[in-house]
Amino acid sequence: MHDHIKKLFSSFSSSLIDDIEKNAIVQEFNAGDVIMRTGQYIKNTVLVLSGKIKIYREDNDGGEFFMYYLQPGQACAISMICATKNETSQIMAKVVEDVELVMVPLPLMDKWMMQHRSWYEFVIDTYRSRFEEVLEVVNSIAFRAMDERLEFYLKRHKDACGCSDLKLSHQEIATELNTSREVISRLLKKLEQRGAVQLHRNHIELLK
Repeated sequence: MHDHIKKLFSSFSSSLIDDIEKNAIVQEFNAGDVIMRTGQYIKNTVLVLSGKIKIYREDNDGGEFFMYYLQPGQACAISMICATKNETSQIMAKVVEDVELVMVPLPLMDKWMMQHRSWYEFVIDTYRSRFEEVLEVVNSIAFRAMDERLEFYLKRHKDACGCSDLKLSHQEIATELNTSREVISRLLKKLEQRGAVQLHRNHIELLK
């Protein structure tokens, strides 16, 4: 496992990776599994070895507010914050593609911040990058019309998967943007007429 972790988390020192191997647990989850729920106490922070996880918030009516994806070589900043403060989770985490995770127990978080410079820098960098990403999402909601939000949403998915063929249903997009399926279908049709996307039965192809 040492080489696999080093490849994905290249900034980690050898001594940190040794500590991870001694103390952390590797777990696998299947697509569709919810591994973190709102109101749940967090006992571990996760490092992603493979697969993809969707991080989002859920309102009282079951509506979803998409925040970001977790992919190999990344960790969940929000779970880190909740863990260090011993607070309940404010987010949901659902497996999108089968994942393999390194579960780092809560007591090790603070200990490694002092013992391992590479862990300290990784945590700070994770906080910063996720803060910037969430700010982008907030800006898109506060200052953009729905058609602009939709284009921003599709671009983020394209960047996350590194592909132009997005396996997203109109209903899934509507739920995550907190609007109706009809609105999304109408806006996607406009994008198709502009030559920005090609709509297929179960996926959307980005052309620009």
